[in-house]
Amino acid sequence: MNILYDSRCYADKYPFGPLTVGQPGRFRIRIPSECGAWRVLLTADGLELELYKTGQDGPYDVFTGELTPNEPGLYFYIFHIWDRNGDFDLYRVHDGTNIGQGDRWQVSVLPADYAPPEDFRGAVYYQIFPDRFNKAGDCDLTGKLQPYILRDFASFTPATRDATDFAGGNLNGVIEKLDYIAGLGTKVIYFNPIFMAWSNHRYDTADYTRIDPMLGTEADFVRLCDEAHARGMKVILDGVFSHTGSHSVYFDAASQFGGGAVSAGPTSPYYKWYDFQEFPRKYTSWWGVGVLPCVNELDPGYMGYILGEQGVVAKWMGLGADGFRLDVADELPDQFVETLYKRVKACDPEGVVIGEVWEDASSKVSYSVRRRYFTGPELDGVINYPFRAAIINFSSGQDDGEALREVVLNLAENYPAAALDCTMLVLGTHDTERIGSMLPADAARRTAVFLQFTLPGAPVIYYGDEAGLAGGRDPMNRLPFPWGHENQELQALYRELAGMKNAHPALRTGTIYFERAEWGYLQFLRICPEETVRCSVDRSNGWFALEVC
Repeated sequence: MNILYDSRCYADKYPFGPLTVGQPGRFRIRIPSECGAWRVLLTADGLELELYKTGQDGPYDVFTGELTPNEPGLYFYIFHIWDRNGDFDLYRVHDGTNIGQGDRWQVSVLPADYAPPEDFRGAVYYQIFPDRFNKAGDCDLTGKLQPYILRDFASFTPATRDATDFAGGNLNGVIEKLDYIAGLGTKVIYFNPIFMAWSNHRYDTADYTRIDPMLGTEADFVRLCDEAHARGMKVILDGVFSHTGSHSVYFDAASQFGGGAVSAGPTSPYYKWYDFQEFPRKYTSWWGVGVLPCVNELDPGYMGYILGEQGVVAKWMGLGADGFRLDVADELPDQFVETLYKRVKACDPEGVVIGEVWEDASSKVSYSVRRRYFTGPELDGVINYPFRAAIINFSSGQDDGEALREVVLNLAENYPAAALDCTMLVLGTHDTERIGSMLPADAARRTAVFLQFTLPGAPVIYYGDEAGLAGGRDPMNRLPFPWGHENQELQALYRELAGMKNAHPALRTGTIYFERAEWGYLQFLRICPEETVRCSVDRSNGWFALEVC
């Protein structure tokens, strides 16, 4: 007989998942009576709970205890048990237990006031790579960093990863298509970088305070936000704060601006932003890419410039942005992310901060530091790449369902429920192959998109996926939107699923319970106080169904 404890079972641990400061957590473990157990201690670094024998459950002695944490943090616990033969440690193995070795159970303790914004929970996102979505009119290119090649939008096909090759998409082009975006069921528009930069992807920021001239003007951005808000949509921006471009007003490698770290040297106000080993040519750069010099995020001058009351974040929030997605969030120091989070909330208590984290963010270790994304708090949510991988593996036949179930339940247990609802559930992005290339078969594609819209989280439509765009990695995942040549059947599928997501509170914020996960068939419940919805999908033919129970 095994010792019984399942942290995903409400009878053994309540509530499910993280605890909140001041909220009692109840733990129960069942030990075979024949063991003669007389003491049970739940133990972790900085946390300890004595469990007492409270009764019998058939051949098991039942030990229970209640813990009310008073400090936020992340804890990994085991049980230390004394019985008639001595004492031993009890570890986790999958949903069960094992004596002497295994994994520790994880529990996060959240600040009492941690509350990701309601409007972003389970919201449908539309991601736009600005240069490739739509072009309307011509922009004043005075001030556009040279060199660049501006091609015809309608016939543009990137043959290489040349960063100077532009299709010319702009903010007015997005405004022109806002009715289309809203008609898909979109609640949040997420922009890849829009600030002045040399490249077409604009992750090499040249000036955080300016819209890139090829995209338009600050007035265009304000109008876009106003028009989006009038249609019930939020707008979030890509914050690239771990590095700048070398061709920037801050670094100024080519002395274009006069006053940057290279052009002015140690007298520049930006000099201490960077880490020079041998001035001016040897410096720390992002993953060794010389055109992306890393910044010292905790330099007081940089912190104030980006996060001060009149800083970059406050400027764009004041002009209409509703939050930020943080590029490479796990490369930003905790202090910087936490300060940014506070600045966003000071500008708008309902503003959102989403981090780019590719793994389980609840226990992420980056640069030998255990991150405090949820226990800080620092983030309202992250990019949900674990779900992406699990959905693709299931839909393509590499997993019969059990592995997907395990991934989903693992994050559901580790993440705060509201943060899981706010995670951006992607299938394709500017950093990955498009889902149309990953899953070209119709049944597999339908299965994946259904799961994207019914599992916990905020589904993200990468511009053009709904129109049938396919493409491998950069540059082919960044083709122009095929206006006039859309796959209308696929568009109808996205509209149908987004409509379901928006219509059912259980799909936006409900808990999840799997009824079946085998042989390529999934059936699970999404449960909230208002309703219970049963979701079913058969990957063999792409059939899916939604039933309100």
